[in-house]
Amino acid sequence: MNALNPEIAATESLLAFWRDAGVDACFEDAPVDRTFTPAPPEQKATLKAVASVTVAPDLGGAVSEARRLAAEAGDLDALKDAIAGFTGCPLRDMGASQSVFARGDPGAPVLVIGEGPGADEDAQGAPFVGRAGKLLDKMLDAAGLLDRVFITNTVFWRPPGNRTPTPQEQMICAPFVERAFALMQPKAVLLLGAAAAKSVLKTDEGIMKMRGQWREWRLSEGGLAAPVLPTLHPAFLLRQPMAKRMAWADMLELAAKLDASD
Repeated sequence: MNALNPEIAATESLLAFWRDAGVDACFEDAPVDRTFTPAPPEQKATLKAVASVTVAPDLGGAVSEARRLAAEAGDLDALKDAIAGFTGCPLRDMGASQSVFARGDPGAPVLVIGEGPGADEDAQGAPFVGRAGKLLDKMLDAAGLLDRVFITNTVFWRPPGNRTPTPQEQMICAPFVERAFALMQPKAVLLLGAAAAKSVLKTDEGIMKMRGQWREWRLSEGGLAAPVLPTLHPAFLLRQPMAKRMAWADMLELAAKLDASD
């Protein structure tokens, strides 16, 4: 019987390790749009001419409009409507079927912020309703927090291919996130994953350094502030089950701080 090629055996062993660790997908260093079809040669000149006169997105104008609409929202229902009618975020025109704002108790003491909607969220119009959301709900329930949270994201339209939202996309949506914070005035904020933590806290620190450490989120206007706890994103926990114990410790820390403030 022929012996198995050592390189093949090593590859199979590595793949088995990744599978057992919960890895269910492979990613490249940069996002790739698999739906993109190159234009035929005869169209390239036309496309180039169009691109030369295309105006770049007005980031400042989009942020200003988002800030105006957010400020006019007197409650969270009005904020949801303002987001649905906002056209300044480029994600809106990248395949998303609808805006996805929030779910949970508007009067909850905890505001939970993730990075952005995925396919399930885009279909159902609510954040964290897929596999990652089910895991999040299980952890919140076990910690006695499920009925004490209001859950949203840093962006409100699904990024193509479920990629991480860009800092520019988050910046455009930030006035709506800040308005939700101002309207709720929560006792604590839970940030899920690196993208949410970096956006809200305006930092480049890694999530492994930030998680489990209380920070402060203070709005530039109004002086509103609240303690913030970054933790691991539930989608990461599905890929790395061994990290659940760290996220669970963060949940218990949040519950203890909330109980101490009552």
